Amino acid sequence: MSRFLFVVPPLVGHLNPTLGVAAELVQRGHLVAWAGLPDVVRPLAGERATVFPCAAPPLDDPALLRPLSLRGPAALKFLWERFLIPLAEAMAPGVSAAVTAFRPDVLIADQQAVAGGLLAERLQVPWATSATTSAGFTALAGLPKVEEWITEVIHALRQRIGDPGSAVDPRLSDRLVLTFSSEALVGPAESFGDQVRFVGPSLASRPSTVDFPWDRLDPRRATVLITLGTANAEVGARFLAECAEAVRLRSDRLQAVVVDPSGTLRGDGEGLLVRPSVPQLALLERCDAVVCHGGHNTVCEALWHGLPLVVAPIRDDQPTVAAQVVQAGAGLRVRFGRATAVQLGTALDSVLGEPGYRAAAERVGRSFRAAGGAAAAAAHLEHLAAHPAAPATGRLR
Repeated sequence: MSRFLFVVPPLVGHLNPTLGVAAELVQRGHLVAWAGLPDVVRPLAGERATVFPCAAPPLDDPALLRPLSLRGPAALKFLWERFLIPLAEAMAPGVSAAVTAFRPDVLIADQQAVAGGLLAERLQVPWATSATTSAGFTALAGLPKVEEWITEVIHALRQRIGDPGSAVDPRLSDRLVLTFSSEALVGPAESFGDQVRFVGPSLASRPSTVDFPWDRLDPRRATVLITLGTANAEVGARFLAECAEAVRLRSDRLQAVVVDPSGTLRGDGEGLLVRPSVPQLALLERCDAVVCHGGHNTVCEALWHGLPLVVAPIRDDQPTVAAQVVQAGAGLRVRFGRATAVQLGTALDSVLGEPGYRAAAERVGRSFRAAGGAAAAAAHLEHLAAHPAAPATGRLR
């Protein structure tokens, strides 16, 4: 029996992929604990989960709302300065206390919870990275000055909370990186490090109190899920309105479930079912396509179900994920800030009417299943716990 500590940021999309891995480890007889914001972790991991509290910047702080005008290097700088650095410093005492109390054999740190990697190095605990998006491996290609700036930021952060003598990137463990995707979506494994393991999405049942009106779905019409994830409500009003108009113009043959947590859309009808939240995994089993922002979890969950996508990336890793979808032939990309109802309708007509998009989505979905998901991730973590001093060479299959 080994002990595994998951260090996660207060972001649902980053926590969800770890739930299935943690459940698999528990089923195999291991002990699992979490270090994170209890108000975010406990509703998903369960009331019986062992959660060591970590502080975090207030998620409703207006200073965290990045202006949409910020792009590229400026947007990345904003992310580090306004969120990732304050988050690391806020989490550090809690992560240290969790390691001392729980004594993990392996620590698993999310890419954005860089305090996990830094504290694991300082406290000499073997650690792995939970890469909820593969975009971090490619997004800085061709931007050496940006990477140099981030390296300097991490160095300064390491002097404050980590091991000053270490040189390991706290975003990417040099021992094991669990990537919840597959080569069919992100490209050949040879272009990544030996420690990177593509395990496909880790899907697990999620606690849900959502009362969804399943009887309102018309089996005679194609069903589309339209969602901008859990962190983009403040910028989505115009885009959702254009999506709604595109669906209304096709309501004789198309219906859409629109996730609108901020309540910007008024009323249902004309092929629209507007809800503040939905049981997404269950709903995807009833869908024919997805319109989304390019969030890694939503994209992978759609492709797992063989659903083509219309992707409108907003920020961060989303343009890279959208490019992966297009490259794989599994969907189309539109411009979030400029897409009109006509353009969105045309894109929907294409992904629903042209069989190649569905075939490509199903191909990626098959690759996800073959990658092994939570069971494969758990096996890699067990291997690391059993061989903590072994170099990251070869590939565990």
